[in-house]
Amino acid sequence: MKAVVAAHGAVKVVDRPRPVRPGEALVRVRLAGLCGTDLEIVRGYAGFRGILGHEFVGVVEESESATWVGCRVVGEINVGCGSCSWCRGGLERHCPERTVLGIVGRDGAFAEWLTLPERNLHEVPEAVPDEAAVLTEPLAAAYEILEQTRPEPGTRVLVVGDGRLGQLCAAALHRAGCRVTVRGKHRAKLARLERLGLETRMIDARSERAFDLVVEATGRPAGLRDALAHSRPRGTIVLKSTYHGEHGANLTALVVDEVTLVGSRCGPFPPALRHLTEHPEDVEGLVSARFPLERATEAFAAAMQPGSLKVLLEP
Repeated sequence: MKAVVAAHGAVKVVDRPRPVRPGEALVRVRLAGLCGTDLEIVRGYAGFRGILGHEFVGVVEESESATWVGCRVVGEINVGCGSCSWCRGGLERHCPERTVLGIVGRDGAFAEWLTLPERNLHEVPEAVPDEAAVLTEPLAAAYEILEQTRPEPGTRVLVVGDGRLGQLCAAALHRAGCRVTVRGKHRAKLARLERLGLETRMIDARSERAFDLVVEATGRPAGLRDALAHSRPRGTIVLKSTYHGEHGANLTALVVDEVTLVGSRCGPFPPALRHLTEHPEDVEGLVSARFPLERATEAFAAAMQPGSLKVLLEP
């Protein structure tokens, strides 16, 4: 099969055997999405050298349970050992022996096929098209914010970053009843959010330390400094960015202002799929471009452009 791997700071399309993992379902990939983590892996983040990609929608072709065969699915990306305390507690994403699709020890979704355990799969509702379903994993990551912080309706929330993940975080928090403002530097991206009824601010607007909850989704080391500049004393900052490098924020402000800092990664798929079913308008216009798998180099270049949102690969 054709597959996309990272090589010396770039990507290339290679031939690989069709994957086989005993006890796992074989999924034919229909669409896969590029995200900031994929771009950072190419730059050196996580030291991963396998097949890239972790956002996908596909169809199960082989499985030990016949009921899965033919189902259109998305999949949770963390595969734990199944026996440690984290796995038994339903937190496979923190299993010390875990593999992570396209990130840690497991080939990913930028290929014609992938494998995952059946327990990782979620059937996609018929009403959700592929271009929306492929956004399930990042939207689930947005819903993790709600799981971790439990904001009340009316909570003042600032999302720092108007890119792929920032847009989805804003949508999830907005639907939860929060008063959401998004701070970014791309007028077209902010205009899209305004059409959904959200307040927006350009990055050069005056800082206002009045937000109960600040979500940092810039994908840049400077994002934490910006988040700190907007959190009220005893507020909460949720970090969503992963990148190759270190931040340079002055963490003394966390101590002085007693700000709670929350790391946030993967999240629950069921509410994300419900969101896509009930509010399809929230993801309309998020796909900037779509490329065949063989043109992965062009797809990555497009995803790195400042005005880009979600770029898809189609095997």
